[in-house]
Amino acid sequence: MREELLSRVLSLLPTGEARPELQAYADMLRDYPLRGGKGIRSELLLASARAHGAAPGTPAYEGALWLAAALELFQNWVLIHDDIEDDSEERRGKPALHRLHGVPLAINAGDALHIYMWEAVLRSGVPGAMPEFLHMIHRTAEGQHLDLSWVEHREWNLRAEDYVQMVELKTAHYTVISPLRLGAMAAGAQPDPAFTEAGLALGTAFQIRDDVLNLAGDPAKYGKEIGGDLLEGKRTMIVLRWLEDAPEEQRHIFLQQMRRGRTDKDEAVIADIHAWLLASGSVTQAQDCAHAQAARGLALLEDAFRHAADPQAARELLTVIRALATREA
Repeated sequence: MREELLSRVLSLLPTGEARPELQAYADMLRDYPLRGGKGIRSELLLASARAHGAAPGTPAYEGALWLAAALELFQNWVLIHDDIEDDSEERRGKPALHRLHGVPLAINAGDALHIYMWEAVLRSGVPGAMPEFLHMIHRTAEGQHLDLSWVEHREWNLRAEDYVQMVELKTAHYTVISPLRLGAMAAGAQPDPAFTEAGLALGTAFQIRDDVLNLAGDPAKYGKEIGGDLLEGKRTMIVLRWLEDAPEEQRHIFLQQMRRGRTDKDEAVIADIHAWLLASGSVTQAQDCAHAQAARGLALLEDAFRHAADPQAARELLTVIRALATREA
């Protein structure tokens, strides 16, 4: 996240009180934002605003900065809750917030950041921003429900198409579609209808890449535990396609482990499953799907920004998108 945006996010948050408990509360709210993160979604929003004619230093760009801060706050409160729901160990290379402070305090911190997100949206003064954030959050929650319910009900009778529907809801709207639309709104422009179709494709590509990195990424760069998706029982395209052709014995061992909670899984067996997945063609198939989705989404956006108000900013936006969909860490 760029320094000026981080500063804006932190400016909304409490700095502490005389009571040590409230100082601890203020520190918890600042924890995830201060851990860093690439800020790709907020960068995409700001690039969209510039491409639509909102030049830095103008009131329109000021509104875009507040919306970008709101998007960062959204990302952080969602991650706190997501880490609890997934029983995750780490976030951005450090213990997850609930591992440090317990579940009740972490939930409360996430709830507080949620409210500060709305304060940032209100400060933006951008017409249409509130309904756009509501739509984004509704879709993200629906996707999260699909993901969590499959885990909760031990549901593995799924196909790659089910996975795509889930990530279109859970990832695509807040990662690509809404940042593009909010940037246009901040500039006083009408969002291009192509943003939705392009965003669904690009959001899917982004999530598939993240799934691949969770299995085969560099731990120092990835920021989460490698193989965590297996421990959490995540339904990824890689796993679902592997299950279609897996040897019966391996499939049986896998499903037996997935019937257990995270802490009850056998680490040695999970390591074997991890190796089976890496050795299978399902990783390559998933990468090929991500590449095709990214190419389709980029083509749609290149057409949508062909006559952008600021061509240079449009080129920068496409560079951000390309990095998002093909990232290596």
